[in-house]
Amino acid sequence: MTTPLLLIRHAPTIWNGEKRLQGHTDIPISDLSKNWVKEWRLPEFTETFQWISSPLSRALETAEILSGKTPPTDKRLIEMSFGDWEGKVLPDLRERLGTEMQENEDRGLDFLPPNGESPRQVQNRINPLLQEIAKHDQATVCVTHLAMIRAIMALACDWPMLGKPPYKLNQAEAHLFELDHNGHPSIVEMNIKLHPGPNPNKEQGI
Repeated sequence: MTTPLLLIRHAPTIWNGEKRLQGHTDIPISDLSKNWVKEWRLPEFTETFQWISSPLSRALETAEILSGKTPPTDKRLIEMSFGDWEGKVLPDLRERLGTEMQENEDRGLDFLPPNGESPRQVQNRINPLLQEIAKHDQATVCVTHLAMIRAIMALACDWPMLGKPPYKLNQAEAHLFELDHNGHPSIVEMNIKLHPGPNPNKEQGI
């Protein structure tokens, strides 16, 4: 017996356009994103799924538009904390920190921003929720964040977060997993398009 789990990343924010690390910083989606999400279409098989969202406004706003209601939130779905680096841009950090940054990134799952979280810690945070969803055998849509989806994908693929990722994760695409009775994820289908056209935010640098 397996339980379907559909993961959706929140719509873009202004900080996404500026390539800033958002983490736990609560940035809303842009006005353009709000209009874009109204055009997204979920797969028909999700009609009976329950909904859960990260409590951060960018995820909850996306979930409200997609589902037509305010879903329950769960803080375990929150984005990975980037600690002291929130609001910063990765190329700037790499230039400033040099070898120190490279050595940190080479730790893969144990990459750790100062006063932040590692991807492995994110996996440990989300595992109990995955187990609960599997225990209740309730097909679920989760609206969450890029680092969270990457962490779950890494669990499913046994990817140490080193080298090229198994899949590129794009905006306006959903990712279908199935959970075994222990809550361990396996990939069913990645990059299910929710919108056929280009991201209109790119024209405004978002």
